[in-house]
This record gives sequence, structure tokens and C-alpha cells, in this order.
Amino acid sequence: MASLHLHPGTRGVPEGRPTEAAALSTPAPDLAPAEVQALVERLYGIHGVVKSLAGERDQNCAVESADGTRYVFKISNPSEPVSLVDFQIAAIEHVARTSPGQPVPRVVRTVDGRARETVTLADGARTTVRMLTYLEGIQVRETQRTAAQRVAMGKGLAELNLALQGFTHPAATHDLLWNVSAAHRLTVQLDSLVEGPQRALARSFMTRFIKHVLPRLASVRAQVIHNDYHLYNVLVAPDDQARITGIIDFGDMLHAPLVGEVATAAAFHMTGSADPFEGPAQFVGAYQAVLPLTEPEQDIVADLMATRHLITALISEWRALRYPENRSYIMRHNPAAWEALSQMADLSRHEARDRLLTPSRRNGSSP
Repeated sequence: MASLHLHPGTRGVPEGRPTEAAALSTPAPDLAPAEVQALVERLYGIHGVVKSLAGERDQNCAVESADGTRYVFKISNPSEPVSLVDFQIAAIEHVARTSPGQPVPRVVRTVDGRARETVTLADGARTTVRMLTYLEGIQVRETQRTAAQRVAMGKGLAELNLALQGFTHPAATHDLLWNVSAAHRLTVQLDSLVEGPQRALARSFMTRFIKHVLPRLASVRAQVIHNDYHLYNVLVAPDDQARITGIIDFGDMLHAPLVGEVATAAAFHMTGSADPFEGPAQFVGAYQAVLPLTEPEQDIVADLMATRHLITALISEWRALRYPENRSYIMRHNPAAWEALSQMADLSRHEARDRLLTPSRRNGSSP
């Protein structure tokens, strides 16, 4: 068993922030269950059974104690700055404090009362660990999609965004490749695609983003957003699959345009219906019933929905080549992303906007 060394009270990571590309290029930690079990017992005084959970950048584990209480233990990627971990912890605690009815996890403190700790892995890398409460429910991806469920998800995201309004943190403006509003930074990845229809399709949507969306982003609202509110990260009750019981994975949070949050979430509802805009329109309509989009936001929300599919395709293609052992997880959204881009390819910006916002559209804006 590899040894682990705890460093109480230290900040734990070198100064300077690696880019998001570096974070995505650094393998996730891979501690054995017995190592995780020993660490949890040492830090939290909890003896439990450890099971692995899926993750892209971090190692995530479910821990079940003898009395049946479950937790999520997170071992951050060594390249993750501790300031980002502090940001995520602060955001979760802010939501729990200002909107206690929100179904977000709670931070579990160590026996010393800390929200996170720093450990040294067997290879000498230092990283941050923390523990959250385990939220019960099933992932939306495992359920039959319904209009009622999409409405619940739309309202739920709007309520979460309202709870996050006014929250600030020094690390909130960090770089993130999964920031749909900064898609132009992935232009170089277009050349890594095989020459052919997919590369041409991706290039056309990148051009659309740079020409029509990027110049408008300065005029829309921005705040801290979840940025990853999709079918894997929303839990519902087994006996009522339109009732949200959990919102998980705050690892992609950042301060960014609010409309990007809506577009990112809506993009995942394009599958499951004969009309690819039916699900997103239901979702966005429910969101707007709680937190209406402004006129400039309405004008670009469909563009950003396409842009989310674009960056999903580009990042996943790159990551899968680099980490073939984790290919199935990395590529889980890739086929749907390419399909959605194909479905939107023959629509003008305004046609896509109107299909997304009708009948939810509150204000008409001229093409």
C-alpha cells in the first residue's frame, strides 16, 4: 500500500495556477480503497466501506459508515489549485446558508474542524481532500425523460442561480476550458480533428461563435454559475422522477455569463424527442418563469447551446486520445454533441433562437 502523508494546516499546493489544459492533462489520483478508508478514518474519525465513483479530473469515492450514513470523499487532481477547492467549498456553504432548501451537498468537517486537508501522495505530489454529504436519488440520465422533469430541472437551475447571486470569491474568475463563453480558446483544437465533414461542421460553429456571440458577451449578466447542470449531475426521487433530490459536482463552477449556464444545461435536453428543440424549449421556458433572460441573453442563448456541443466534441476528442483507459467516461457526451451540431447546422441563428424560445419567449427581438 502506498503511503500517504497529512500536512495539517498547510495550504498544500505551489503558488501559481496551472491552466485548465494542464488540469485536464494530469491523471486523476488513483488511491486503493484501503488507502482511502485509512485516510477517511484518520481525518474524519469515520470507518466505512469505500466504493469508487466516476470522475474526470478527480478521484471520487462513496464512503458508507456502519450506521448506513453515506458520504462522498473527493481527492483532487494534484494540478488543481487549492484556491479552487476553497471556492467550491465556499459556494456550497453559501447556498446552504442563504437558501437551505436547495438540494446541494453539505461540507463535512474533519475531526479538527477543517473543510479540507492536504495530503502527499505516494509519488510525492501534494493534493487536497475533502468530504461532502451523499445525496440520495437517481441520476436523471437513468430515467425516462418527461416534460414535467424538464420543467423541474429548469426551475431548479434558476433557483440555484438566484441562490448564488451576490456570491463572490477570489478564485471565481479562474480559467476553464469548459467555459462556453470562452470557446474561441479552443480554435486550435479544430486542426486535431480528422479532415472531413466533422471538422467543417465544428469550424462553422466556431466561426458563428466568434462572429456573433463573443462581441455580445460584455452586455449580458455574469455571476458565479454551476456550469455543469446536466443529466449526470441532477438527482431525482425514484418514486417521483420530476422531483429533484440533489445537485452535485460543483467542480466546473466559475464566474461567467449567466446565459451560458442556461445554454449549457439546455443543450443536454436535445436528445430523447423527435423534435430536438422540444426538450430544451421546455427547460428554458421553466427557467424563464423563475429568472427571465434579458433581450441580449435571449438573442444568443441558442448560439451558446450549439457552442456547448462544440466544446464537448473538441475537448472529449482530445482527452480520449490522451487517456484511452478512461475513454468511455470522457466520450459519454460526444456522440450526442456531434448529432446536435448536425441538427442545428441547417438552421440560421434566428431560426434556432426562435425554436428554442417559443413558446417560452417573453420578449420578441428582431432578427
